[in-house]
Order: sequence, then C-alpha cells, then structure tokens
Amino acid sequence: MNTLINKFLGYLGIEKGLSQNTLEAYEQDVQHCLNHLENCPPGRITRKDLLSFLVKCQEKGLSSRSIARTISSLRAFFRFLLTEGIIQEDPTDLLESPRGWLKPPKTLNQKEVEALLNLPKGTDPLGIRDDTMIELLYATGLRVSELTSLKLEAINFQSGFLITMGKGSKERIIPIGDVCLGKLKIYLEIARPQLLKGRPCPTLFMNRAGKKMSRQAFWYRLKRYVQRAGITKPFSPHTLRHSFATHLLERGADLRSVQMMLGHADITTTQIYTHVTRERLKKIHQEHHPRG
Repeated sequence: MNTLINKFLGYLGIEKGLSQNTLEAYEQDVQHCLNHLENCPPGRITRKDLLSFLVKCQEKGLSSRSIARTISSLRAFFRFLLTEGIIQEDPTDLLESPRGWLKPPKTLNQKEVEALLNLPKGTDPLGIRDDTMIELLYATGLRVSELTSLKLEAINFQSGFLITMGKGSKERIIPIGDVCLGKLKIYLEIARPQLLKGRPCPTLFMNRAGKKMSRQAFWYRLKRYVQRAGITKPFSPHTLRHSFATHLLERGADLRSVQMMLGHADITTTQIYTHVTRERLKKIHQEHHPRG
C-alpha cells in the first residue's frame, strides 16, 4: 500500500506541481483512511466504506474544512488508481459531502462591499495603497498571501489581466475591471514612489519602510476599515474572496470560470459557493413571491 501512496504522491508532485505541504496533507488524509479500513485492498473499498470513515472523522471532531480536504484527497487518490488501471471502479465517483458538513462561507452582500470599497481611506500614500489593495482583493478574489506577494510586473494594463502564483506554484491569469485598474494606476504613479523613496522593492505593495507588506499587517488594517464601514457580521481575510466568488455566480458566471479565477484544483471546492447562491435565491423567493 505504501508503494501505491508513494506513486500517487510522485504523480501529484510531477504532473500536478503541488507543493510539499500539500503533498504531505494528501498523504496524511489517504493514510488515515487506509488505516481506518485496515489496509483493505483498494479494489475492494466501496463508497459505503468511505462514508463510514468520514462519519468517524466527524465524530472525532474534525472540522468541516478538514473533512472537505480529506474528501478531495481521497477523490484524487482513487482517480489516480483508476487511471493507472489498479482499480476498475472509483468509489468516490458518487461521493458527496454530506449535507451540513461543509458550512457555506461567510460573505458580504453587495451593499456591504460597496460600503467598504467606497469608504474614504485617506489621500496619503498609505491610504491610497490600502484602498488599492482592498479594491484588488475583491476585484480578483486573490488570497491575502497572493495579494501581498504580487510582483510589480504582475499587472498587465494593456490586456487588463493579472498574473499570480497560487498554491502548488500554479500560475493563473485573472481579469481586472476598469475601476480597479484606475486605482492601480494612481497608486503606481503617486503612492508607490513616495513609499519607496528610491529604495528597491520587487513586490507591488510595500509597507512604510519600503519593504514587502506582511499578511498580518494588511489584515490588521483591513479589519479597521471593516469596522469603520459599519460591517458587524463575522469577517476574515478570506471574506472578500468568498464574496467575489458568490457575487460572480449570482450574476450568472459559470462555475468552471470561477474555479479557474480562484485557482481551485478541484471544482468540488468551488461548488460550496453554489450553496450560498441557492440559499439567497430561496430567501428572495420567500420574501417576494405572493404565495411564498
């Protein structure tokens, strides 16, 4: 069994280009499952076996995020075995996340996002920088770590696209709207030179010392703006990313395009946002239908 797992990890590392941390997570998830099933031969493992294992994970207090990752790991493992001809049927083929395990992500509605984006943040270099970063975060759905790691050459103004390096060192291209491009131009022409003061810095955004801005520093400043905008619901660094995906789907974007923009390796990860949009549609129907 260890030989199969090693082949699987080698495939993920070479063919998929996943990072060492991601490979270790996949290995841990798969090994945990196989240990629970007492190293039952892969060809004899059924969907019922996997569901039983996932229920045990839930009973042990595993978070919904960890369960979702485990499902993704198992799906990748058994698809690999199927491709290699080691198994004839994929037991994860009809495996869905049991209802209630994957909690819909917390998002802002469009009015709340507008309140945050339109909030005056100052005309000084730091205020212009913060305003640009928050606008870019919502415009592209970047992770905060991706935002703070952006290189100066990441923005292509002529084509209106951004290039970022996501998890597993995978490059992806994301379109940027005109409003965000306009703020980026002002930041590059006015604020960035004042922050640099002639010092070299390869990243697009930097702190007052002219060095790469940390995720923690950006999150601290973002949290202050959220409070000033009057937003009282739970907020995390990922909330704008969740809102980006949800609002795109609400306005008719297809799931595959959103998956590509978010950089999800598995579309099942993206599908969690469809739960949010379905719940919102149901609420709208109940509020406005004459016999709701």
